[in-house]
Amino acid sequence: MKTNRMTLYIVIGLIAGIVIGSVFNTMSDQAWVQWIDQYIFNVVGQLFLNMIFMMVVPIVFISIVLGVYNVGDPKTLGSLGIKTIGFYLITTAIAITIAMTVANVLDPGTGQSELLESEEVSEYRSTELEGGETGQAVEQTVDQTIIDLVPGNIFQAMAEENMLQIILLAVFIGIAMITVKDKVGTLVKVFEQANDVVLTIVMAIMKYFAAIGAFGLVATAFTQAGFDAIGQLGMYFVCVLIALFIHLALVYGSMVQFLAKKSYVWFLKNFAPAMGIGFSTSSSSASLPVSLETAQKRLNIRKGISSFVQPLGATINMDGTAIMQGVATVFIAQLSGIDLTLMQMVTVVVIATVASIGTAGVPGVGLVMLAMVLTAIGLDPAAIGIIIGIDRLLDMTRTMTNITGDAAIALILDHQQDVKEGKHKEGASEEA
Repeated sequence: MKTNRMTLYIVIGLIAGIVIGSVFNTMSDQAWVQWIDQYIFNVVGQLFLNMIFMMVVPIVFISIVLGVYNVGDPKTLGSLGIKTIGFYLITTAIAITIAMTVANVLDPGTGQSELLESEEVSEYRSTELEGGETGQAVEQTVDQTIIDLVPGNIFQAMAEENMLQIILLAVFIGIAMITVKDKVGTLVKVFEQANDVVLTIVMAIMKYFAAIGAFGLVATAFTQAGFDAIGQLGMYFVCVLIALFIHLALVYGSMVQFLAKKSYVWFLKNFAPAMGIGFSTSSSSASLPVSLETAQKRLNIRKGISSFVQPLGATINMDGTAIMQGVATVFIAQLSGIDLTLMQMVTVVVIATVASIGTAGVPGVGLVMLAMVLTAIGLDPAAIGIIIGIDRLLDMTRTMTNITGDAAIALILDHQQDVKEGKHKEGASEEA
C-alpha cells in the first residue's frame, strides 16, 4: 500500500469513527449499541493498540543504541542531548504560557461554580482518599524520580515499559560500543538487522491494521463520551483546542519554517500518517514506532538523530499535555472563585514543565500531572473529576500535538547537523 493511500485510509477511519461513535452515543443506553462498542469497536481498537505497543520497547531500545553508536563522538552526543532537552523544556514552558493566556482571556470557568458540587468531583475525591491509582501517582517525589532514572532490573524496566530507564540503558550500551568500536562489527550488524526486522513489522501493522484500528479506537471513545459529554464544559473544551492550534500552527510552524528552513505544509503533509496514529491511540509511546518510520523515511531525518530525539520526546516532551494543564488550572481556579497571582501562574509553568520529565507517554497521564500542579498552588485536585468525562476526546488531540513537536525538533537538529557538515538535502524545502 502506498503511503499516501495509507494516510487516506487512516483519515477515513478516523472520520468514520467520530461520526459513527457520535451517532451511537445518542443511543448508548441500548444493549445492542453497548455490545457493538464492547465486542467490536473496543476489541478492534485494543488489538491494534497492543500490536503497536508490542513493538515499542524493541524499536526504542534498538534505535537508540544505533543512534548513539552512529553519532560516533560522545561529545557530539552530549551536545545533541543538551540541545534536545533544552528545546523540549522551552516549548513546554511556551505551551503552558499560551494555554494560561487563552484561558484568562476567555474565562471558561466564570459563573459555573456549581460544577464543584458535581457527582464526578465526589467520586474522584473518594478514589483519592481510598489510595487509588491517582493518589499513588501524585506521591512521586523529585528525588525518587531521579533515582528511578537508573533501572535496578533491566528486564523489569522493559516489562513495565519504563522509557527513561530503557533510554538510559540504550545510551550506555551505545557509548560502550563506541569505545570498543573495532571489536563490535558483528554486534552492530545484528542491531542493524534487528532494526530492519522491527520496522518491517511496524509497516505491516500499519499497512493492514492502521485504518481499522484507528476507526475502532475513535469509535469507542466517541460512543462512550461523545460531544454530549462536553455540555457545560464547552468553553473549557474550546480553550484547550484553541491553545493546541496556536501552539501547533504558530510555535511549531515558526520553528520548522525558520529554524529547520523547511516548508511547514511539506512537514505536515509528510508527517500526517504518524499524526493520525497519535490521534487515534492517545499515546506518544504507542505512536513512536510509526513516528520514527515516518520521520526517517518521509522527512529524511537522519536515523542517528531521529532515533535519539523522538523516543526521548515521547517521554519528556508533553506540550499538548502542558496546554491542558494550563487551561485546566485557570478553569478550576475560576470555578473556585480564585484569581491566580502572577507568582502562582509562574509556579504552574515551572512545575508542569519539570513534571513533564519522566511522565509516561500513555493515555490519561496528563490528569496525574495536573493533580500535582493543582496541589502545588493550593487548589483541590478532586476538581479534576469535572473534566474526566471529556479528557479522552482532548487527549487524542494533545497526543497528536506532542508527537508533532518531537518530529519538528528532530527536523531542526537534523538541519543544524546539515549546516555543520556543509550539506543541503534537496527537495525537502521545495515540495509543499
